[in-house]
Amino acid sequence: MCQHQPPCPSADSADRESARLAAHHPEQGWSLLCNGVVLFEDTGELLPDGRVIAPHRPRGASLTTA
Repeated sequence: MCQHQPPCPSADSADRESARLAAHHPEQGWSLLCNGVVLFEDTGELLPDGRVIAPHRPRGASLTTA
């Protein structure tokens, strides 16, 4: 899927979130990465094969800013 050089990490890689953005929809709370991963603003992920990665925001992370 990725045409970049060097290629973006695959959807199965531990660093899959570092792939380049293919589409960004902050108003809807999601982004599509070059490797086919849908990344949600709550840090959850939907992988191209349909697997779901639960949100992994660090504990104590605030949803609001002061």
